[in-house]
Amino acid sequence: MSSVTGMLRMPHDGPDREGGAHMSHPENCGSLDRMSSQQFRTSGRSSKRPLREREPGAGTGFLFCLATVASVVGLAATYYFFVRTTAGQFIDESALVEATVLGGTAGRASTDFLDMLPMLSLAIAAIMVLFVTVARRRWTAAGIAVMACIAANVATQALKFLIPDRPDRGVQTLELNSLPSGHTTLAASAAAAVFLMVSPRWRPLAGFLGSTFAVATGVSTLINQWHRPADVVAAFLVVGAVMLPAGWLILRTGCSWNVWKGYGEHWAASRLWVWLTVTALVVAIAIAGYSLLQVMPGLSADSTIDYFWAGTAFIVIAGYLSALGGTWLFGLAARRR
Repeated sequence: MSSVTGMLRMPHDGPDREGGAHMSHPENCGSLDRMSSQQFRTSGRSSKRPLREREPGAGTGFLFCLATVASVVGLAATYYFFVRTTAGQFIDESALVEATVLGGTAGRASTDFLDMLPMLSLAIAAIMVLFVTVARRRWTAAGIAVMACIAANVATQALKFLIPDRPDRGVQTLELNSLPSGHTTLAASAAAAVFLMVSPRWRPLAGFLGSTFAVATGVSTLINQWHRPADVVAAFLVVGAVMLPAGWLILRTGCSWNVWKGYGEHWAASRLWVWLTVTALVVAIAIAGYSLLQVMPGLSADSTIDYFWAGTAFIVIAGYLSALGGTWLFGLAARRR
């Protein structure tokens, strides 16, 4: 009996290897238990992997494509209405002719500004891009931004060469094509290159200052009677069509620094810059609406100063609307922290 009793007790007296193996825990089991279930996603039967943060530009490619297409369509529409139609030619040419009202001091100031513009634009872009590139080592972003800036200016010169002369629609105007504006393209592309190179927290400020610089350039070409309003707006659209794809590439290749914490994280990311842009837009829309109402319906047979103010407002609207849309789109596409 004692031997039988001993045999019955043997399984309980010895170590239960199977049970011991079953009760043992891996070293990281406790840490896995402590982590929130929201940080995991299940793949297959039992594998669990941490969720990855959304990379800059991910999920926004369609919006960038849509904005690029909208720029191209807007460019074609601007050309068709203001160059190919009688009403468009009359409005555009009247704004140019009536710009003489701001001659004298304003004309001389705009001429001096335009004379300095090429060197000024290159200096601003070169200093800012070089500083950010060297200080932050953003070599890939710098290469993309510089190439896009060059491409925008080449595209403008190519369009000026390829677009036929203005057709005769009974409007007294120069037949030579001047669309898009080369000076405005240079200023806007330089500002856009700086916008793409800086980190997201600096982009609200860069968007406002850059658009102000580009708008001032466009208005100066009108005051100096170098370009019509449509030429300036077309230049903005050319820059947008080229710089938007470049910006998306910079977002995708600069994942480590394209991080957006939201408005208010830095003085350059203040909503003040957005509200200043919106204010300029509202004022310009009001001026454009009032000026056009003075010559409607049927358009006045004689050119009036209202066409100049409407053309100026058209430039301001296009410039600041581009800045507002760009700031929103790049803020949306940047990686959130």
